[in-house]
Amino acid sequence: MSINATTDVYSENGVAEGTENTPLLGNGPSQTRVRGASFVSSVFNLMNAIMGSGILGLAYVMANTGVVGFTILLTAVASLAGYSIHLLLKLCDQTGINSYEDLGEKALKKPGKVSVGIAIIIQNIGAMSSYLFILKSELPAAISNFVSSDGPGNAWYEDGRLLLIIIAVCVVLPLAMLPKIGFLGYTSSLSFFFVLYFVVVVVIKKWSIPCPLPNNATAVSNDLQISNSTDSDCTPKLFVISSKSAYAIPTMAFSFLCHTAILPIYCELDRPTKRRMQNATNISISLSFMLYMISALFGYLTFYAHAESELLLGYSTYLPRDVLVMTVRFAILISVLLTVPLIHFPARKAVNLLLFGVRPFSWPIHIITTVSILGLVMLMAIFMPDIRNVFGVVGSTTSSCLLFIFPGIFYLKISNQPLRSVDSIGAVFLVVFGVIVGVTSFTVIVITWKSSA
Repeated sequence: MSINATTDVYSENGVAEGTENTPLLGNGPSQTRVRGASFVSSVFNLMNAIMGSGILGLAYVMANTGVVGFTILLTAVASLAGYSIHLLLKLCDQTGINSYEDLGEKALKKPGKVSVGIAIIIQNIGAMSSYLFILKSELPAAISNFVSSDGPGNAWYEDGRLLLIIIAVCVVLPLAMLPKIGFLGYTSSLSFFFVLYFVVVVVIKKWSIPCPLPNNATAVSNDLQISNSTDSDCTPKLFVISSKSAYAIPTMAFSFLCHTAILPIYCELDRPTKRRMQNATNISISLSFMLYMISALFGYLTFYAHAESELLLGYSTYLPRDVLVMTVRFAILISVLLTVPLIHFPARKAVNLLLFGVRPFSWPIHIITTVSILGLVMLMAIFMPDIRNVFGVVGSTTSSCLLFIFPGIFYLKISNQPLRSVDSIGAVFLVVFGVIVGVTSFTVIVITWKSSA
């Protein structure tokens, strides 16, 4: 069956390229290509791109959607994320294009390329800034927990900005300077095991905090009334509908967004075929789904309706000197830190493509772009007092576009499949679903701003 009448390409042995079992066009056997990243390394890189600080907020989402409601929504978002990646990979094999931005150009000409590039830059710079903002806010307290209270006040490690600068220069910059994303496979595997440790601790600590919650603990958030906790609060709700439920799908969409990294990882995969990359994607999304589900469920069953929007805050309130809690806080911070270079890669690639076009690798351009992006991210993380709402808006728009809307539109524009075909119907559903989610979440955030003003 012809999958694209304008791009049917045949290899020297007469086999049609662009099928699930043929190499990614442009990286095929007719070209000299060094050995790429291993399958396992690509899985770890993709999981690291998927899993970030979003895992800290899913227990809060479950508290506002219910166990069954959360499970249905998380399954739907994970499935749609996997399906949209399937469409992107299929387009790559049909066209020989291995760049998200170039797919946008083929579908919608120059405006499509620019739109995708800008969305990737905004999304990834926003994500990196929020991750570094978390490090600036949480790392001083994490270090202080390990230091004796008899120590001098105003110690250097209590300055979040200073710590952030040191970490950015000593850790983030060297990793971000690596020319290929496959090199980050080792740090990504380390990040995965830190997240796994977090999930194990959440499960263990479910039995360390009684319910109803102790009356002698003071809530760290004005939104909570922990002293009024009753036995009725210890019953899990199957379905919950409230104004806060509107944040559920955008939060989950952000938690599964890896589309800006999927094509760079695909290009560097050893023996890159659609089937091989799809298998890596399915494994990564399935493992991420499992870890998300376990951490959200046991976090919710620990705090129920009083789950914080950042899960670790609840443990810090009731188990402030617990060794496991202190170590898992460090683990999550390191995991977030190691995610930043991976997110940096597609942002730098988008900037280079928009500014310089397709050109051979250049170290001067590579260094200048890397330092410029990291410098901007550092300034935003250091000087902005509260970026959650700002990047909530950015996430509700760019995440929906990159995860749902763009893959659907590109498939409908590029593929010659009839509109009644399964993938075409799925692409239409992705576009409609993405628009509804984006508009709804953006509207809710704006209304929340006005009501709290």
